[in-house]
Amino acid sequence: MKLSIVITGEEHYKYSQEICETIESSALLRGTGIAKRTPAYIQKKMEHKDAIIALDKGKFAGFCYIESWQHGKFVAHSGLIVHPDYRNLGLAKQIKSKVFDYSLEKYPNAKVFGITTGLAVMKINSDLGYKPVPFSELTTDPSFWSGCKTCTNYEILKSKENAMCLCTGMLYDPKEKPKDPPKHPFNIRIWNRLKEIKQALFLKK
Repeated sequence: MKLSIVITGEEHYKYSQEICETIESSALLRGTGIAKRTPAYIQKKMEHKDAIIALDKGKFAGFCYIESWQHGKFVAHSGLIVHPDYRNLGLAKQIKSKVFDYSLEKYPNAKVFGITTGLAVMKINSDLGYKPVPFSELTTDPSFWSGCKTCTNYEILKSKENAMCLCTGMLYDPKEKPKDPPKHPFNIRIWNRLKEIKQALFLKK
């Protein structure tokens, strides 16, 4: 299967509603928190060419967008999603690699970061050279953290004063030998155990 993975433009607005619905339904299925986005917000990203979309002969297959913070000091990749019909084909990694390279080109001096509860995303990030970091090493821009308000885990984040949550923070600094392979390969069993410990601590009644 050969898909087209391209930088977005206004011609992709028609996919914005489906993208939002796919992101939300995927989060509900996994039982994870997620910051909700509107079709208008997705269209704005498309207009500014801050997003990547995967298409199969005009059918939506996957998506991811870029956000910049603190005047371009940090960038994050958000809304990474693959349509159910195209999962388990390695498409998420292809999209992530594309948006990663594109963001380094568009924001060459920015540190790239993300927060996620998804082990698959952590694995992809680790392969790209991200390292796990405390939230204190991420952006301090309140607009970024405000985006977490629609997440089901927001009360945890707020109670910890944005210092920690169920999500894991990951950071890529282009000044630290870009794209070096990780010194310690990602171990899903270890990260799954750490995730369970977090859940036990933060979700205990």
